[in-house]
Amino acid sequence: METIVRNLEEVEERIQKACERAGRKRSEVTLIAVSKTKPVSMLEEAYQLGIREFGENKVQELTEKYECMPKDIHWHLIGHLQRNKVKYIVNKACLIHSVDSVRLAEEISKEAVKKQVIADILVQINVAEEDTKFGLTMKEAEETILQIAKLANIHICGLMTIAPFVDHPEDNRRHFKKLRQLSVDIRDKNIDNIDMGLLSMGMTGDYEVAIEEGATLVRVGTGIFGERSYHV
Repeated sequence: METIVRNLEEVEERIQKACERAGRKRSEVTLIAVSKTKPVSMLEEAYQLGIREFGENKVQELTEKYECMPKDIHWHLIGHLQRNKVKYIVNKACLIHSVDSVRLAEEISKEAVKKQVIADILVQINVAEEDTKFGLTMKEAEETILQIAKLANIHICGLMTIAPFVDHPEDNRRHFKKLRQLSVDIRDKNIDNIDMGLLSMGMTGDYEVAIEEGATLVRVGTGIFGERSYHV
């Protein structure tokens, strides 16, 4: 418990300072505790410290934790989502960060209609165009977003990117700037059912730079829970 307390205090302090440098209010940034591979006991500790936003990479892990954790938690699906898993997640995740194709969006729409819910989503952009990452290219983004916006029971809330793993957070500033600019360009077109209010970017290694460049959601795992463990 003490470790998580200390880690959270440090993360909170760094978010606050990054907001101050950027002339932003702390309330403009939501901290998502990325709890993938972590046991429920650690999530419970974070919950007791006031965390209500948790991020999971895998559908199965999210649904299992959803069942045994308090119901006032907001669950974020931040990992790649396969179409055959959509039915398990649509009414459990408050936000799906990783929509990267029209086909996936169509499946989400179908399940959302069936369950009579509105699915809030972010469209994932592979800004750095890394072969190992999912996401649309910057060039594909606008046309794909226009197609997704026409689907029933889906609400596009903004964009998400996973920046490269770098030794120097400053190296990712240009990618965050590009995503921010793309969101502004799309927002300025005032297209129905497209809201660019959310920007999910920045992780443990670079969230301060992401906040300086406009992130509204930062995904911090190791910075809160410590190194990843695969023994759940």
